[in-house]
Amino acid sequence: METARLFFGLVAAVLIPLGLAWQGPHPWRMAAFTPAYGVCVVAPYGGDGKPWLALSVAALLSLGFVLWKHPTGMPDVGFTVTLPLMVGRLARTRRVSVVALLGAVGIAVWTAGPAVVSLGRELLLSDTVAVFVSAALISVFGGGALAKAATGPVRREILALPDSPERRAAVEFMNAGRAIGLLERGLLFAFLAAGQPEAAALVLAAKSLARVPTSDHGKHASEYFLIGTLASVIASLAMSMAARSAVGLPVL
Repeated sequence: METARLFFGLVAAVLIPLGLAWQGPHPWRMAAFTPAYGVCVVAPYGGDGKPWLALSVAALLSLGFVLWKHPTGMPDVGFTVTLPLMVGRLARTRRVSVVALLGAVGIAVWTAGPAVVSLGRELLLSDTVAVFVSAALISVFGGGALAKAATGPVRREILALPDSPERRAAVEFMNAGRAIGLLERGLLFAFLAAGQPEAAALVLAAKSLARVPTSDHGKHASEYFLIGTLASVIASLAMSMAARSAVGLPVL
């Protein structure tokens, strides 16, 4: 189980920022995320040196992807912290809102803090939870990278078309699907990991009803839809089977 936790967790630490394409516009996010997530994965086995060596490998891989994308040097961090001056009625309302939220959080921590800390510790130390969480993240974000690579040729064909209503409709169809793809892979993984493939089939049916391309989008959009859906299914199915097998459950 320790090996499964480390494998899924460290693979997720590298693939999640790649799936979000942080190595390009947001390299510092990727450079920070991989070691941060990796520490959460490795922490329960901190007394052994090998898990930390594995984390070092993942961090170096992440750094390598970033430096490959930015051979001339790393860009600026890309954000600044400012404290806007709030005056008037809106400022008072926001202050009251902040006080109310902090009060609610403080009361919740005071009343349920020990139980939440105990539950959080159990979840953090649970190898089964770590395996499924990491596998889900790989499915959602790593599957996004797989879908993007698989649909790349079709996307290039669409962008190479002469300007026309069909091209504009196809481009709009492609650009509207990222959030749907994330949700689709998350639901597929959840149902498949829970051993409910019938529910996963309902997800695909719902997507087909809500997002199926029409004749106005052209044949390229249909190819894009089919390839992207199959890539999402492959990623979710593979990771759910791998996670179930790793924790000793039947693969389906």
